[in-house]
Order: sequence, then C-alpha cells, then structure tokens
Amino acid sequence: MTESDVRDHGPETAGERHWWDWWHESHPTFAALTGFFSGMLFVTAVPGGFAGVLRLLFHYDTAAKLFPFVLLFFLVPTAMLFTPRTRRFAKFMWLGMIVTVLVVGGVTSLVLYFMVQYEG
Repeated sequence: MTESDVRDHGPETAGERHWWDWWHESHPTFAALTGFFSGMLFVTAVPGGFAGVLRLLFHYDTAAKLFPFVLLFFLVPTAMLFTPRTRRFAKFMWLGMIVTVLVVGGVTSLVLYFMVQYEG
C-alpha cells in the first residue's frame, strides 16, 4: 500500500497493514546499530553538553561542584535494560559507551606516553 492509497482511501481497518509498519518490525540489526551509535554519542555529548550548560548558568566553582550529577543521566540507559521492549537497544547502547571510553582512554594514554617519551 502506498502513501497515496492511505490518503485517498482514508483510515485502514484494524486487520490491515500500514505502509509505516516497517518501523515496528525493523531489520534485526537496526536496534544494534542505532543502540551502538547512540551510546557513542551519549557518552561524548551528554557530559560535554552538561558541562556547557552548567558553565552558562553558574560560576566556575559551582559548575565544577555540580558536574558529578552528570552520572544521573546514565540512569536512563540502565533503566532501559530492565524493560523487555528496549533491552536489546540498551545492551548495544552500553556496548557503544564502553567501547568509546576504551578507545578514547587508549588513544589518550598512547599520546601521553609518546609525548613524555620524546619530550624528556
């Protein structure tokens, strides 16, 4: 059924499929890919955005004291692990967050190692 059929014939009956039903019955890798890349974005953008908003709203000392509250944002992916409908997405989101932290930490340690090695 095309979009024009839905427009021309009005609402569907209860047993018929809609053209937008693919969203709820997506490909098996859809949740994995979106979860993984959401985790990568979440672990980088949320702490940075939170720090930026705190710095805009508060003085530097107050913003530094309030920054640990960024950990409350990580309750959302944790809560998603307990809901059966979002569990697969949340597992891959956590995988994306962990891999991102490991890669950033590994690259940082290598850069610091080479800087110290060749500086001194």
